[in-house]
Amino acid sequence: MLEEDNDETCWNNLENFRVKLISVIDPSRITPYLRQCKVISHDDEEQVLNDPSLVMRKRKAGVLLDILQRTGHKGFEAFLESLELYYPQLYKKITGKEPSRVFSMIIDTAGESGLSQLLMNEIMKLQSTVQEERRKAQELTMWLRTKEDTIREMWVRDSLLHKHQERAQKMKEERDSLSKELRKCKDENYNLAMSYAKQSEEKSAALMKNRDLILEIDRLKHSLMKAEDDCTLERKHTMKLKHAIEQRPSHEVMWEIQQEKELLLAKNQELENTLQQVAREQNLEKSLSNEALENDCSQILEERRELMNTIYSLRKELQRSEVLQDKYAEEKEMLELQCTSLRKDSQMYKKRIEAVLQQMEEVASERDQALLTREQFYMQYSKNLVERDAYRKQIRELGERCDEMQLQLFQKESQLLATEAKLKRLQLELPTPTSDLDDTSSRDSQEVS
Repeated sequence: MLEEDNDETCWNNLENFRVKLISVIDPSRITPYLRQCKVISHDDEEQVLNDPSLVMRKRKAGVLLDILQRTGHKGFEAFLESLELYYPQLYKKITGKEPSRVFSMIIDTAGESGLSQLLMNEIMKLQSTVQEERRKAQELTMWLRTKEDTIREMWVRDSLLHKHQERAQKMKEERDSLSKELRKCKDENYNLAMSYAKQSEEKSAALMKNRDLILEIDRLKHSLMKAEDDCTLERKHTMKLKHAIEQRPSHEVMWEIQQEKELLLAKNQELENTLQQVAREQNLEKSLSNEALENDCSQILEERRELMNTIYSLRKELQRSEVLQDKYAEEKEMLELQCTSLRKDSQMYKKRIEAVLQQMEEVASERDQALLTREQFYMQYSKNLVERDAYRKQIRELGERCDEMQLQLFQKESQLLATEAKLKRLQLELPTPTSDLDDTSSRDSQEVS
């Protein structure tokens, strides 16, 4: 009766840790030890491990604890020794003691050979488990490496795709900018052509106005020269009239000449009277010689008349010759003025023709200069376009080369990563000496924690 109370006390104390035990213990690990201690039978082990209704590990652990609780104190001791063997930290937590690993129960039941056999079986089982786990770990590592390589390859492809997309976007933007620049150049060229045509029209209009002004100036110069010639001719006529008026005798001179004429007439009358008196006296004295004297006087008078007529005719001819001389002088002056005007007109027309020829030469030189400037502008513009295309081609080639270098860099990085993965894989495949018991203890400690 006392033993039954002790068994119930032990299992009641252990019942406080039931939840922890169910969550940590793996029944497949401790059932061999319990069966070696003859606490549970083979049927009990089969029921716990292979019962279809017991799928979860916690339910298996709960059934195992229920079976052990029916075995009493012996089952309690065997269970604690299994915890001491397989879960030392959990044993320390339940009992508060350090695991001594005495294994008194199995020694009492099966002897030392049974303990050794159990330990060897456990060691072999642990080694096979460790090898299986290592194989799985290596397979997982290989799978992870392949996935990492695939991820790196996909990353490289994604980088290449991004690069190609950026390159395509850049080329599209460059195409748009070039099209905009082309439209801008066309608009500028059209505006330049319009401004050039407008300036040409303005220049032609200015040249026409300049030519009309030159013709008007020449006409005014011709009118001015004619007016100057007429003024000179009138001035000369005025000077002649003035000279004639100045050479014309004055009233006093005419009066004196008239008085002298009257005196001469009076003297002539007196002489005639004296001659008549003398003739009368002589007629009286010389009656015979009167006729001879009269004849002589008549002859003398006739000769005098003839001389007077000759003098008068000579004076008339002299006056006529003077008139003709004046007329011819006037005609000569008129001809000289006409010759001068014609000479001036010829000089004016000559200067006009020279000015027109000079303007034509200037227009031709300006036209040649404009054509040369336009050709130079087009040559410079075409040269700039060629240089810009060459620079853009060079930039494009440099960009493609940069992309190729980046692709090569990505390929090298992927090769380097693959090489590193192979190196790590080789390092993992190398055998590393480890202790199975240390692995199991570390795993148990991890499970407990």
